[in-house]
Amino acid sequence: MQWQTLSSEQQYDNRWIKVTEYQVINPAGKPGIYGKVHYKNKAIGIVPLDQHGNTWLVGQHRYTLNEWSWEIPEGGGALDTDPLVSAQRELREETGLTAAKWTSLVRTHLSNSVSDEEGFIFLAEELTPGTNQLEDTEADLRVWHLPFTEALDMVLTGKITDSLSIMGILRVARLKGL
Repeated sequence: MQWQTLSSEQQYDNRWIKVTEYQVINPAGKPGIYGKVHYKNKAIGIVPLDQHGNTWLVGQHRYTLNEWSWEIPEGGGALDTDPLVSAQRELREETGLTAAKWTSLVRTHLSNSVSDEEGFIFLAEELTPGTNQLEDTEADLRVWHLPFTEALDMVLTGKITDSLSIMGILRVARLKGL
């Protein structure tokens, strides 16, 4: 038996998420509730990699965690926009970089037990520097240019905890035979 929805009620809504509570019959045939967070954007991540084996991380204070986080360049992309177009915008916005070569790395569902958030991660190569265009929420953002192997070590030692960053960096490491 699959989940059956009896009714739903919106609990919260803003420009980024909507939270809905559902009255359900669960797979065992018993009544229950289920909550779902609907994301109004796709999660987008980019692993920029130059010809010398270097990458870029961005660091910022994450409000939800109340801590500093080093991550690959990432952000949100409109649901009706091609994820690659959003990735190109995010890379330019946060680092100033543009890339001539793009490779799709990962399509993922983040926290699929409570949300419908879908993520996409890309490898960006053949990079050209430029000027970043930060949003107001990124005023404390720092950009760090470092050897890719150092970013990989940060994942392997738990210094990078962001899921898109972990997936993207490990996927590139595998692709490049590291």
